[in-house]
Amino acid sequence: MIPAAFDYLAPATLEEAIRALGTHGEEVKLLAGGHSLLPLMKLRLASPTLLVDLGRIPSLGLISQEGDKILIGALSTHYQIESSKLLKEKCPLLPQTARVIGDVQVRNRGTIGGSLAHADPAADMPAPILALAGELRATGPQGERRLKAEDFFLGLMATALSPTEILTEIRVPLLSGRCGTAYLKAPQKASGFALVGVAVWLKLSASGICEDIGIGVAGLAAKPFRAKGVERRLRGKNLNPSLIEEAASHTAQGVDPMEDIHASGEFRADLARLYAARAIQEAAKRAGV
Repeated sequence: MIPAAFDYLAPATLEEAIRALGTHGEEVKLLAGGHSLLPLMKLRLASPTLLVDLGRIPSLGLISQEGDKILIGALSTHYQIESSKLLKEKCPLLPQTARVIGDVQVRNRGTIGGSLAHADPAADMPAPILALAGELRATGPQGERRLKAEDFFLGLMATALSPTEILTEIRVPLLSGRCGTAYLKAPQKASGFALVGVAVWLKLSASGICEDIGIGVAGLAAKPFRAKGVERRLRGKNLNPSLIEEAASHTAQGVDPMEDIHASGEFRADLARLYAARAIQEAAKRAGV
């Protein structure tokens, strides 16, 4: 399969890339890792007239700390996230998620920004970003815009990014104290995408009370979402197996589960309940319960 003809640009600066978007609009596509875009181009489901390769903009591939936040460049690969010492020590939920994405080749090329901007509902990385209440930064002709993770995902492969904006950075909090994290998923056997994936971070008091918690869910609905109903049932409580099971039973509440050749909506909802309970229990265990 051969894609339709296109022009190619490899800008050395973010400003040059933004100018290209402003000039060509919806006829241009951004290339990050390419695992989602290139197959679509080969099938001619996407036929951009211009392909803008972001790989030569070094500032987009950095991971650093600034105050109480970790800054992750949008071109950081899943392997960088999986192996980052800073993230392993200060925000382990992201490395835990990255190491179960695809295979070695995918993790070496795929990027966090590409995954978030593509917004595949079965992708893994949106779930922990939602659980952590991350902040996404997009840059366009009008400058930089800050977006809460909850406001970023609009629907099936749809985000709040405008056609002339580039996702440049993701910010997540440093986790300190008695915090525990976990990402668990039921993978689709052939692709590794999540039939359902659940990301959890929680913080416990010295007496074992759940002081705060974030839960992100992927694969269940047309867009990833934060399971706030489950969070409310656990926040301020002493976690125990029966409470966790009861709270997890509300994971699919208020959402319309997807149905496809891989799973029915009913099966996905039950997987969400099961994996939410397991992920909460694992995060609590790692926090010291």
